[in-house]
Amino acid sequence: MRVLVTGAAGFIGSHVVDALLDAGHTVVGIDNLSSGRLANLDAAHRRNRTRPGAFRLAVCDITAPELGELVARAQPQAVVHLAAQIDVRASVADPLTDANVNILGTLNVLQTAIRAGARRVVYAASGGSRYGPQAPLPTPETAPADPASPYGASKAAAELYLNTFTRLYGLETVSLALANVYGPRQDPAGEAGVITVFATALLTGQPTVIYGDGGSTRDYVHVADVAAAFVAAVESSVSGRVNIGTGVQTSVRELHRMIAAAARAADAPAFAPVRPGELRASALDATRARDRLGWAASTGLEEGITQTLTWLRHTLPAIDPDHRTTPQQALLA
Repeated sequence: MRVLVTGAAGFIGSHVVDALLDAGHTVVGIDNLSSGRLANLDAAHRRNRTRPGAFRLAVCDITAPELGELVARAQPQAVVHLAAQIDVRASVADPLTDANVNILGTLNVLQTAIRAGARRVVYAASGGSRYGPQAPLPTPETAPADPASPYGASKAAAELYLNTFTRLYGLETVSLALANVYGPRQDPAGEAGVITVFATALLTGQPTVIYGDGGSTRDYVHVADVAAAFVAAVESSVSGRVNIGTGVQTSVRELHRMIAAAARAADAPAFAPVRPGELRASALDATRARDRLGWAASTGLEEGITQTLTWLRHTLPAIDPDHRTTPQQALLA
């Protein structure tokens, strides 16, 4: 199957690209390279040596008019839409930019997918940030939306558009609601990956900060498991919203302890006031993923932390926190 992946050079996107290629699909990636890294796609490009044309990358923003021409040339049968503004704090500071990327960008992807004749769109939806503080834990897909941040609101709005496009145009759509994804390739200079942020600091002897009292909980799911869920969703006919998580809550304080132990570093974080827009607790009920996709997380948190630390130990000297790849460096389709 020909699959187009937006956000292909990003943390999750590059793993999804690799998993799709492993499954025998042909992949066209799109990324504006504002945060994605070309190095994340090294393995994907190497596939072309043994399977010419297996992977191509085009540099484009999902909000740009040029997206239509790129998607039309790719002629995808399915689209995996991962490109997004993912920083909750950035959404609070600048909700208009957040909405431009997450709502209007998604609309652009949907329209170009339909015009190119794509049959199916698999969307990376928000997990915990879509729901409010009163949601049951672990939270099922049926819980009402009550986002506490512009990010959560914009991702929830994009899901409504997916449902509308299904009714209007017959486009098959499925939203994979992701818990807190972590693992190799997550940017240690970013804001969205607390495991990588803590691990990087602890490995390099830098101070760590917990926002709040440390009792906030999250559902941490390994990126390899998430990539497997996207492949299953591409290959299935499942529609609607499907949670992708473990259902297990881990507090930030316990998480810090686990990472410090794995890094053989002192478990002595500083504490700071809680940040606006953050939920107190989050975990997702993934029963529907098991029943409809045949998917379940297989990587335990301790194992996943060990894998992430191993990757960081090999990667940290080569990472530039101010890294910004220019479009001229990319391999264009």
